[in-house]
Amino acid sequence: MHHRNAPLAVTSILAASLLTMTHDSPAAQPGLTASNPFAAVSPLPLHYPQFDRIRDTDFSPAFDAGMAEQLAEVRAIADNPAAPTFDNTMVALERSGQVLDRAQTVFYNLVGADTNDARNKLRSDYAPRFSAHSDAILLDGKLFARIESLHSRRAALGLDAEAVRLIERYHSDFVRAGAKLSAADKEKLKTMNAELATLGSRFTQNVLDEVNASAVVVDDVKQLDGFTPAQIEAAAQEAKSRNLPGKYVITLLNTTGQPPESQLTHRPLRQRLHEASIHRGAKGGQWDNREIVSRTMKLRAERAALLGFPNYATYGLEDQTARTPDAVNKMLRQLAPAAVANAKREAAALQARIEKDGGNFQLAPWDWSYYTEKVRAEQYAFDESQLKPYLELDNVLEKGVFFAANQLYGLTFKRRTDLPVYHPDVRVYDVFDANGKQLAIFLSDMYARKSKRGGAWMNEYVSQSGMTGYLPVIANHLNIPKPPAGEPTLLTWDEVTTAFHEFGHALHGMFSNVRYPYFSGTRVPRDFVEFPSQVNEMWADWPAVLKNYARHYQTGAPIPQQLLDKVIAAAKFNQGFATTEYLGAAMLDQRWHQLPADKVPAADGVLAFEASALAADGVDYAPVPPRYRTTYFSHIMGGYQAGYYSYIWSEVLDANSQDWFKAHGGLTRANGDHFRKTLLSRGGSRDALELFREFAGHEPQIGPLLEKRGLTVAQ
Repeated sequence: MHHRNAPLAVTSILAASLLTMTHDSPAAQPGLTASNPFAAVSPLPLHYPQFDRIRDTDFSPAFDAGMAEQLAEVRAIADNPAAPTFDNTMVALERSGQVLDRAQTVFYNLVGADTNDARNKLRSDYAPRFSAHSDAILLDGKLFARIESLHSRRAALGLDAEAVRLIERYHSDFVRAGAKLSAADKEKLKTMNAELATLGSRFTQNVLDEVNASAVVVDDVKQLDGFTPAQIEAAAQEAKSRNLPGKYVITLLNTTGQPPESQLTHRPLRQRLHEASIHRGAKGGQWDNREIVSRTMKLRAERAALLGFPNYATYGLEDQTARTPDAVNKMLRQLAPAAVANAKREAAALQARIEKDGGNFQLAPWDWSYYTEKVRAEQYAFDESQLKPYLELDNVLEKGVFFAANQLYGLTFKRRTDLPVYHPDVRVYDVFDANGKQLAIFLSDMYARKSKRGGAWMNEYVSQSGMTGYLPVIANHLNIPKPPAGEPTLLTWDEVTTAFHEFGHALHGMFSNVRYPYFSGTRVPRDFVEFPSQVNEMWADWPAVLKNYARHYQTGAPIPQQLLDKVIAAAKFNQGFATTEYLGAAMLDQRWHQLPADKVPAADGVLAFEASALAADGVDYAPVPPRYRTTYFSHIMGGYQAGYYSYIWSEVLDANSQDWFKAHGGLTRANGDHFRKTLLSRGGSRDALELFREFAGHEPQIGPLLEKRGLTVAQ
């Protein structure tokens, strides 16, 4: 997934760019000593963060000084006696908030990748303060009057298209943030925003704390049958780290399904893992999120109503490519019957396999991935254990992900060890363009740890901009279990495709070639941002790429052609399950955010609403629970609210684009350069669907997605 730099408490995703740009700041700011690493631009290459100098105690002074500085800058813009011009208003806003940006960008990236108690407390303490700071800018009447003046005259100002679009986007952000409300309603909005920021912070922290605390303790090593020796050793080490010598601990990921379920032969342990996962956030006690969910959904609906919308989804989708909840509902409901029908066919095959093994039980959620691997092995004569020796992490990254980028775009990569990192597992690479000039710096942070949130994401430490002259510093994060010292890191196929996916986001950030920071890189509609990363997944099993990186970690022998063919042939396997579990979560997100405030259930009705919503959409198929249940659905509590549909919406564009690449010769520089020129380099500087049409030469069509996922439209 993509992860924006800072889940700031701003009132719209795009308005966040007021606070997330990177600009020149030649001198230390008032209230900050020169020793504070955020007081001035980092002197390191491409303004790479000074991780070795940054202390947790540096953030609060930088936040405070940064907010004061930006408010003073905004006040000067709003009070300027000169008539509003593009330069004295729009460009001045783009240049505001430098210290705050530097501090927030590093802070929120670290909270995701390597948090601690001090950072968690800062996040909670500052969430309402950042919300108030954002409101002070977005609800400033004098400032908005200047923007509105420019907006009304934008066609007559003699500006280029990107500058005109900047005025339009700022104007939209301010209106959507409440700039046209009465003074009394602005005060109501500020109160709501502050509470929502606090609730979001608490939910995020609860999910992280509980996923760590919910790890499953195993007393008898025999129950770990199916694990590799390295996995057993890792479980023993995890137990020791928790002061449980002689025991074994299996940690959880923040998804409903847990990867060990595909390996463990001991069915009761698989069930324990599943139940530990699905009951998170709803068991009572300190991490129960039901009250937070209920209050958040009610507040979001009330806030949307205050801004003139019938529900939050209508508000949230207005500036996405989907535009309306009806468009999203139509697409999801078109896919759901076919997906569930496929899942039921898959379930029948799994049930037959259970009975073939002498089992006298009905397929349950904790059986699905275990028997899927058995059926996969039968149908395609391979399983993950055959594949993993050929998928060693360094090879996947440097000879796979980087190789594909070289073949498509002419990029080269050079590891460097002289720059500081925030954790020893992080690797740093210089990225050079085809002409030999430096394009970016790339950070690779691949291993799971307790201080890191779940999932996979990309973020930016420095964003490209012609206005600032800055080049990008981009990071990718995965959550691959770290093997014991001296053991190779062997990946699952899913982890390989995730590495290619996240690097697609990285390319979107690195290729950015826009003037204004607002439009840099991945600052595009949320339901478009996943599209370039999904396209990049296609190269994971492209024969020339796969042959280059898929080599046995001990012998160096290339993956056998026969096994390679099986990987590609199995691509549509289990897609009924994958699509159904995803749609369950996406449709649940829409159901929550299409509620008016008076229909939002109280805390004790959250799970009942979830059940009824899944049933109403026909995705309440017991063996395939949603990928996330409401009480640990972090996406929709911070950043992807009413937007989890974005992955499949983007995948329509992705499937069309994969067809385009294949029709034009596949992995070639000409194709890569066309994709880069027409789309990847443009950021948010033009309408997203216009960019797609310029790249592909036609409107998006749903047929390629149905084909890709092995679905047919249900009648």
